[in-house]
Amino acid sequence: MSSELKGYLRLMRPANLPTAAADVLAGAAIAGILSAAPIGPNIFYLVLASVFLYAGGVVLNDVFDYGLDIIERPERPIPSGLVPLKSAATFGSALLIIGVLFAFLVNQSSGILAITLACAIVLYDAFSKKNSFFGPLNMGLCRALNLVLGMSIFGEVNNWWYGIIPLSYIFAITLISRGEVHGNNKNHIIWAGVLYAGVILAVVTIVMTKTENLLQTVPFLMLFAFLIFKPLVRAFLLNSPENIKKAVIAGVLSLIVLDAGLAVGFSVWWYGLLLLLLLPLSILLSKIFAVT
Repeated sequence: MSSELKGYLRLMRPANLPTAAADVLAGAAIAGILSAAPIGPNIFYLVLASVFLYAGGVVLNDVFDYGLDIIERPERPIPSGLVPLKSAATFGSALLIIGVLFAFLVNQSSGILAITLACAIVLYDAFSKKNSFFGPLNMGLCRALNLVLGMSIFGEVNNWWYGIIPLSYIFAITLISRGEVHGNNKNHIIWAGVLYAGVILAVVTIVMTKTENLLQTVPFLMLFAFLIFKPLVRAFLLNSPENIKKAVIAGVLSLIVLDAGLAVGFSVWWYGLLLLLLLPLSILLSKIFAVT
């Protein structure tokens, strides 16, 4: 693999891409994808749409962060000169467009949601991430729209407010990441822990009130809680950039487990296990490519 090609792959954050697919698969489970016979290719189109939109978003994030990364992260592909700035901007924009086109292959509602998601992504990359409140909120909104994108598989979106779950969760992770470079973010970690607990409670409440699958959901939520709270507590006790970064990485990758728990609440146990298989893939890719 050429160094330039690897640079473009690094920009796309390959380890994070399975988490985008998990959002859509969870949304499709909520919409009742397993009741469709046959399922058809639309679920694959939505997964591809989500993956391309996510990849485009993180590429453009590095484009807009170019000036800051020269100082704080000079090893990244763009400031290091591995990928030219203009080429990265074109690449990221093309990925977003491809993602939107894949969504329109499913139905008009999915296409419109994809356009809305793309706009929210660019808004975060270019502007809102600089704000300590609206940045995390915008990032959470992107994940919420991604879940709803999966829910749009049949052309209509019911229970769109379930998006508050990934919104709150990603808000928490983004709060933690504020100390990734300099540390000293104990207050943010406390708030993140509260939001984490709220997310778990929300999933339990929704599954209890809407389905009869709480028993099969609990093991997924227990695993989820273990994976996110262990590094979070460590980051609080020793509030170093290294521990904070580990808490952020754990939070991002564990989104797959959260999605699996939400999906199994609206489907069957084996569907949740299929989503869970994305976790080792993400972990493997995180050994090769940076997550943050």
